[in-house]
Amino acid sequence: MSAIREEGADAEPIRVLFTLHNNMNALDFVGPLEVLGMALNDVNDNEDKAFDCEFVGPGENVMSASGTSFRSHMTYKDAYKQLKDFDVLVVSGGNWEHVTKNKEEPLGLIRAFADLQEHNAQKERTILSVDTGSLFLAAEGILQGLSATTHPSNYINLEILAQESAQKDLDTRTEVVEGERYVVNQGRFDLGDNLEDNPYVFRKNPARKGSIGGPVRKGSEARKMSNARRESIVRRSTMRLGGMRVVTAAGSTCGIDAAMYLVSALVSFESAQHISDKMQYEWKKGLVVDSIDV
Repeated sequence: MSAIREEGADAEPIRVLFTLHNNMNALDFVGPLEVLGMALNDVNDNEDKAFDCEFVGPGENVMSASGTSFRSHMTYKDAYKQLKDFDVLVVSGGNWEHVTKNKEEPLGLIRAFADLQEHNAQKERTILSVDTGSLFLAAEGILQGLSATTHPSNYINLEILAQESAQKDLDTRTEVVEGERYVVNQGRFDLGDNLEDNPYVFRKNPARKGSIGGPVRKGSEARKMSNARRESIVRRSTMRLGGMRVVTAAGSTCGIDAAMYLVSALVSFESAQHISDKMQYEWKKGLVVDSIDV
């Protein structure tokens, strides 16, 4: 079952699980939470919430690097039992060296979420990392064969972790993209055969350092102009990670932009624009790598 809302149909809220860990970056968590919490299926109905957000942490209260305490809804032990019911996993950054060195959560939960998609491609799942949260994904091998970004000060660290997890297999290397607000893999929108006429394609074969070759589209108006043909589950199952959408955001504020993208992709462009207007925040669009249709 797809998390994307069908036109004219009543929709259950898309279930989102935010991972919390000690000394995390508060804005990595709060930014996307604010965006997803404001998203509406119908922008004229304030009760028609598009997302249902819950938090998982190592204990009831989790302290961020700034000294802000957040209360989790469940422990990691409980989260494993409920994980199959969630559509989106949002991973905050911060304290990445300690977490990766000691193999602490959310590493295990990230791997378990990806395994669920690989074993059952029928459900559409998305994982979004913010800031150094992408290093957690790299440590668990999630980014093998994909493109990703992180905070500019950690490009090299992302490359190192990705190489270690890939064990120098060039077929599964990670392309680290510099200078983008966020990078989306397996967005599952049809680019079509004629890229010149496709409104989603804003540039092709970027030549600057850190960018990826091949067709890409910058930003998305979600399903507004895409065809309505649903992707074959069989086809999705042949993709990396069972076709799971993988989004990595750069610095903390980039998480807001990436969350805007998720709203546009999973709900509607209208809903994302409505949030942008309410927040008085200009959505800065990122990079969406060559995708196939929903």
